[in-house]
Amino acid sequence: MREHFGAQLHARAPAAWQAAHGRLYAYYTAQAMELPDTIEDMAPLYAAVGHGCQAGKHQEVFEAVYRKRIQRGEEFFSTRKLGAFGADLAAVAQFFALPWSQPVAALTAGAQAWLLNIAGFRLRALGRLREAMPPMQAGLQARIAQEDWRNAAIAAGNLSELALTLGDLALAQTYAAQSVTLADHSQDAFMRMVNRTALADALHQAGQPEQAEAAFREAEALQQERQPHYPWLYSLAGFQYCELLLSQGQVAEVQRRATQTLDWATQAGASLLNIALGHLTLGRAVLQAHLQDRRTPHAAASAHLQQAVDGLRQAGTQHHIPRGLLARAALYRVQGAFPQAQRDLDEAMTIATRGAMGLHQADAHLEYARLHLALGETAKARHSLETARAMIERMSYHRRDAEVAELEAQLAGA
Repeated sequence: MREHFGAQLHARAPAAWQAAHGRLYAYYTAQAMELPDTIEDMAPLYAAVGHGCQAGKHQEVFEAVYRKRIQRGEEFFSTRKLGAFGADLAAVAQFFALPWSQPVAALTAGAQAWLLNIAGFRLRALGRLREAMPPMQAGLQARIAQEDWRNAAIAAGNLSELALTLGDLALAQTYAAQSVTLADHSQDAFMRMVNRTALADALHQAGQPEQAEAAFREAEALQQERQPHYPWLYSLAGFQYCELLLSQGQVAEVQRRATQTLDWATQAGASLLNIALGHLTLGRAVLQAHLQDRRTPHAAASAHLQQAVDGLRQAGTQHHIPRGLLARAALYRVQGAFPQAQRDLDEAMTIATRGAMGLHQADAHLEYARLHLALGETAKARHSLETARAMIERMSYHRRDAEVAELEAQLAGA
């Protein structure tokens, strides 16, 4: 009913309709806390965005409400600290004439490019990966046209991570290499560091560990120059580097790094995602230490992986949740808790399939093969392994080649 009468008012008295939204915008901006700390307290500001845009005040709303009070500038408070990706995407939609390709023309060119990238970022976090690609690509081209090299580097790095999760490793490496070039052109110390880790991660997933390690070491050297008091890569970059180190069997080094960087993150009030990734790294490391030496206890892995899964859910980043579920499924399998392992695997596969997350799907099929082997279900294990192998070959996901060979040997023995 409200929509019906609202549409009537809009059609018959557009000036009154716009003025009414303007009054609601003024009301909600005044009613809201200046800088809300909870999603409940943020609700009036999100309402203000909708009414302000309907009142035609797009640029003012973008700068004074969305960027200043909801995002808190480069802090990105609503998503990093509250995990409010859904509410945030709904707010961002108000600035588009045609989601997700055409921002409102009244916005400045810089605001339009920013919104294209941020829309893609939120779509990816919500598991809508294929929808995220076009606005991110448009945002990258807009930033290059504006010669805004720093934000262009950010966009290219995000596109690399997106392509990687989708399973297009060639495209991921292309965007990662472009992000490094753009970051160097920007001369921004942080971007020069972080985009080298994007390239390193793409190389690692493609099965090029030597080149990946060289890029990670170069990034860490830049990190030490930029922040001498934080000499190791941390956040997502640190998680990615620790993944490479774990693949090399450097469990003790990973435990040392992850313990320290998780402490940094906790003390600094880091994002929900960064803290969750720290627990995920530690949980994996403890489990791998146990697998290398069965005398090594693995009880701590349960606590870390539980915190990781809970934290990834709270962070609202759907494309990261399968990482935690797959790691916890492996732990349950080792503990003999097969129903719990099956439950986590099924959820990880559901999220990965719904979001077209190719790498996570391949990883889930590999873990299904291990679970079926543990249950003595040889035929099912062979089917899961064949599915995983076909995906790995198609995507050139050669990081997993050794795991495929190990499972083949186990099946031959079985």
